Amino acid sequence: MHELAVAQALVEQVDGVIRQHHASSASRIRVCIGPLAGVVPELLASAFPLAAAGHAMEHATLDLVAAPITVRCRSCGEVTEAAMNRLVCGACGDWHTQLISGDELLLESVELTIDPPHAARLSPHRNV
Repeated sequence: MHELAVAQALVEQVDGVIRQHHASSASRIRVCIGPLAGVVPELLASAFPLAAAGHAMEHATLDLVAAPITVRCRSCGEVTEAAMNRLVCGACGDWHTQLISGDELLLESVELTIDPPHAARLSPHRNV
């Protein structure tokens, strides 16, 4: 299952974000997936808990956001949405287009849980 490898790579990336910000865990992870990315969102959603087990984001909510397919027309210059198997200009109908979005697989955001430093906590039984 290709999506399990993608989920494992996502876990590694989020682990890096957690370490970079000295957080204890991640509570929400947002990923943008274009229809041309070669990843089935439902399979990624089911593979993520397996990949995240035992990691600091194992209880995080995974939000998968669908990105639209957009193209820029090389004839008229317009940027329009296009269909999966029909990458034509929505303005003039020309097929000479350049893909702008729709093939991305991006980690958009990570909500982190940052615990207060242990040194800042004062014991109620502290001698002064």
